[in-house]
Formats: sequence, C-alpha cells, structure tokens
Amino acid sequence: MRYKESKDFDFIRGEILVLNKPLDWTSFDLVNKVRIMLCRLMKIKKLKLGHAGTLDPKATGVMVLCSGKLTKQIDEIQADEKEYIALLKVGATTPSFDLETEEDEQFSTDHITRETVENILPSFAGTIEQVPPAYSAIKVDGKRAYKLARKGKEVELKPKMLVVKEIELLRFEMPEIELRIVCSKGTYIRALARDIGKALNSGAYLKGLVRTRIGEYSIEQCLDLTELADMLSAHFNTSKNTII
Repeated sequence: MRYKESKDFDFIRGEILVLNKPLDWTSFDLVNKVRIMLCRLMKIKKLKLGHAGTLDPKATGVMVLCSGKLTKQIDEIQADEKEYIALLKVGATTPSFDLETEEDEQFSTDHITRETVENILPSFAGTIEQVPPAYSAIKVDGKRAYKLARKGKEVELKPKMLVVKEIELLRFEMPEIELRIVCSKGTYIRALARDIGKALNSGAYLKGLVRTRIGEYSIEQCLDLTELADMLSAHFNTSKNTII
C-alpha cells in the first residue's frame, strides 16, 4: 500500500520511506535531499537517515530509506532479494558496463536470435560466480574501486558467489534485449550484462535499469520527490515550495 495522508509520522522514533530514485542521482544524493527536507520541516539540525541498498546513478527504482531507530532494520532489508528490469544493448561494451562511460568496442550480432538468448539465460540462473565491476564501491587497499578505475588504473576484484533466482527475457528487439531478474544481495546487474554479452559471443552493456522490488517493498509503493514533498507539507502543515 502507498502512504496515507493521515499517517502520523515520527521520524525521530523511526519511519520507512519507499522512494523512486531519480535518474543520474546517487543513492547518497537522495538520502541527503530527504534529510535536508525533513530537518527543515522538523526544525532540527540532524536526523539519522540511511538507505537499504545502493543504486547506481544510471539506475532508477525502489530505494528504501529508514530513519531514527528503524535504521537498525537497514541490514535486514538490504539482505532481501531484489527484482530488476534491465535493458541491455548487445553488440558493444563500455568500461563501466553501463552508460557512465562511452562505448569502447563493437561486436557482431548477426548470429544472435531470440532463441540464442533464451538458450544461454538458464546458465545465469541459480548459484553463480560473478566478478564485480571495476566501477564499483568495493574497496581495494582502502580505496573505492570506481575511484581507481576513473583514474585509468587497473583494478582486480575477486569473484563472488551469488544467487539469481529468476532471469526472464521480456523483449527481444536487437540490438536491445530486456530482462527481468530476481537475485540476491550483492548482484551487479552491470556485470551480468557483461557476462551475457560474452556468452552470446559478442558484447553487451546495461543501457537502463529499474529496481522494481526489495523484499516486500515494490515500485508500486514508491513516491517520487514531488509526491513526498506534497505528503510531508500536508503533514507538517507548511508550503511544499519551502522544502523541495
């Protein structure tokens, strides 16, 4: 269910907000914006607020924010399975495996049919091994891997075991394919795109990504920032223009 206008909020004791992260925002951008908004409304200087699961800047969709004492639930929510709708461009690669960087190589796709894709997808279901992207927040010798990668330095990351519960082809319109993926915590959909491209004897990268679910929290429950501002301004009896 979405939020009710009559809900009695208490962000100090703890609330859970389910928001749709805007495109090109970092997860921190969204948390920071909401924190500033709430601090202004509540006339306080600090508020404990965190998110349960990072989304890349080029992704949108479900972000669960926890405030106050409910930040203790972040690890539990973050550990839940996640669902994504992923748009892949086949026949090219980028260093970041998504739109953050420009295409660096092109490959033939003449041999790829819908049947080809459907035949390789089962190999990505179940417990699989995945090497995380160099453009990731994983720490290497105390530094974030993406900071090293952006400086042109080579980054070697160890493979991790993860679970892809479901992977389904939704649309095949070359050079694009659209997939629905249900997976465990720690799955990099960008890396999955890279590996699918290799399995197709071609290349692929992530052109678009929407997280549609984290555990019990779905995209249908999400508010965008304007809706959140409307809801909060009504609750705190103030003008939306003063907080957004």
